[in-house]
Parts: sequence; structure tokens; C-alpha cells
Amino acid sequence: MLQLTYDTEQLARRVAARLGRKPEDLIRAALEREAKALGVSDELPAKRRMTATEMLAFGRKVAARPVLDPRTPQEIADDLNAL
Repeated sequence: MLQLTYDTEQLARRVAARLGRKPEDLIRAALEREAKALGVSDELPAKRRMTATEMLAFGRKVAARPVLDPRTPQEIADDLNAL
């Protein structure tokens, strides 16, 4: 974890407050802009959504697992509704 000087942290907090953002988000955005300008942005992990095929494969994998709860589906629903 980075240790920021008091002045740097206060500056980040003031700018973030003025923009209505969290300091962490502000610092992250600034670093991403710098990385892109330096040509190192490709090293950042890309955020990717699962495809429908991947979701279905995941569902099949989960459905194949053994059921560890001996209660019937109705008993489970009743217990959840009691919360």
C-alpha cells in the first residue's frame, strides 16, 4: 500500500470533494490517464463481462454439484421467509 504525504492526501480529498467523488476514484482516474499517455495502459487488466455461453457453462457446473442441504426446497423457502 502506498503511503501518501499529508499534503498529497489533503489535496486529493479537496479535489475529490469539489468533484463529488471519492479520493480513491480520483487518484485511480489520474493514474489511468498517465498510464495511457505513457503507453503502459495495456498492462492494466481489462474488465470483461461473461458471455451467455460462459454463464450457461457456469450454471451447468454449479448444478452438477451435490446438494448438501437435506431439507426440501419448500423447507428452505419457509426458513428464508421466516427471516
